[in-house]
Amino acid sequence: MRRRLPPLLALRAFETFGRVGSVRSAADELAVSHTVVSRHIQNLELSIGIKLVQKSGRGLMLTREGKRYAAQTTHALDLIASATGELWGGSSDALHICCMAGLASRRLLARLPEIEQFIGGREIILQPISSRPNFSQGDVDAEINYLENPNFPDELRGEIFFRPRILAVASPGFQAAHGPLDDVVDLVGLPLIHERSTRQWENWLEHAGVVDIPPLKGPKLWHGHLAVEAARLGQGVALVSDLMAGEMLAEGELVEVIPTSVRLGAYYFITPARRWNDPAIAALRRWLEEFVAAPVTGARHAPEASA
Repeated sequence: MRRRLPPLLALRAFETFGRVGSVRSAADELAVSHTVVSRHIQNLELSIGIKLVQKSGRGLMLTREGKRYAAQTTHALDLIASATGELWGGSSDALHICCMAGLASRRLLARLPEIEQFIGGREIILQPISSRPNFSQGDVDAEINYLENPNFPDELRGEIFFRPRILAVASPGFQAAHGPLDDVVDLVGLPLIHERSTRQWENWLEHAGVVDIPPLKGPKLWHGHLAVEAARLGQGVALVSDLMAGEMLAEGELVEVIPTSVRLGAYYFITPARRWNDPAIAALRRWLEEFVAAPVTGARHAPEASA
């Protein structure tokens, strides 16, 4: 039976628009101009005879039929990308894991042989990331990330495996130079180390009970592991999860400058929903659960799970 297929370039442009939500974002992902994406979507509508998008303000939005079609095409392209990813990887035995850079380098890198043995001898590709990976390309099997209030699409499944306490940390030398703190509000007078913006510190201080938060200053280092390294070098106070800081605290490289119980987000394990129960992925989830439950003993061990 002859397949009735629409123009595949047009279909890919439409699927990307449906997934990312705007013509310009789709154009960026596809490395074409936004006019090319718009033209492809128009050609697809002409080809199938159904209105898939409609004007919304200065942009476009999916119609009811467009939403259903976009979900179906995403699923179909995911299957193609997954099959292609296995060929590109050279072996279906490799498990490609994307993980936030600090957690990958500080906590997982030394344990790769242990993880590979735990998941049945599968080879692991560990990719440090600073932003969410694109599972639709088919070359990512799982993601390990710290997120606040995530919203996963239907094709992905994400579950919390650890909800950390967020600590304000500094080097022992920095703490000695600035003396012990009596109240959380005293932190705003110290050099604070930020990631991309001051938002995380503002959010943390608010959760810690500080009512009037002045404009915060300090270096912006973009990545959490750089902020923690700057704190370890005595440059100020950084925010870090107890999962990341456990070993550095136990070994005396960092100190918690004032005890708090602030929890802002959680560590999530994320994978395509259809692969949630794959043996290697299920085994990786079990390893993570055991990893966060193991107590810190002072050298290269995981921190005790809290809440």
